[in-house]
Amino acid sequence: MTIDDSFCDAIGRQLGAAIDMLDNAMAACPDSLWDDGSRQHAFWYIAYHTLFWLDLYLAGSVEGFAPPAPFTLEELDPAGVIPGRPYAKEALRGYLAHCRRAGETAIGAMNAERAGRRCRFGWGEADYLELLLYNLRHVQHHVGQLNLMIRQKTGSAPRWVALGAG
Repeated sequence: MTIDDSFCDAIGRQLGAAIDMLDNAMAACPDSLWDDGSRQHAFWYIAYHTLFWLDLYLAGSVEGFAPPAPFTLEELDPAGVIPGRPYAKEALRGYLAHCRRAGETAIGAMNAERAGRRCRFGWGEADYLELLLYNLRHVQHHVGQLNLMIRQKTGSAPRWVALGAG
C-alpha cells in the first residue's frame, strides 16, 4: 500500500471538520438539554460516547488504550454501562481537545506500514486507514444526532463545517 501526502491531508481536514462540528454542537448545547434525562440517552452521554470511541479508534487497539482522567474504560462494558453521573461540558470539551491532538498526531505519523496495520474490534477488523474513515463516519453520525437534539430544543443548530484545519 502506498500513502500519498495529499490523501492524508484530505483525511486530516475531514476528520478535523467532524471534530469541529462535534465541538460546535457541544458549545451550542443549552444547559437545559445537556443532562436532560427525558431521552433514551442524554446529550452529554452521546457526546462522551462519541469522544471515547474517537479516541479509541485513533489509538487503533483496545490493548494499551486508556482515556485521559477522569474517563475510564466503562464504555467498553458489553452490558452498556453508562457513567453514573453526567460529565460536565468543560470536561468533555477538554476530552475533545485531547482527541483533536491525537487525530493530528495519527495523521502526521501516517505511513504505508501504519495505514495497513490490522485493527480488531468487537464488530470486526479493518486496516488503520479504513478505521480512520469508519471513525470519521461514527463521529459525524453522532454529530447529526446532537444537532437534531439542539434544533428540536432551540429551533436552530450549528452550521456545517466544510474543512477542518487538518
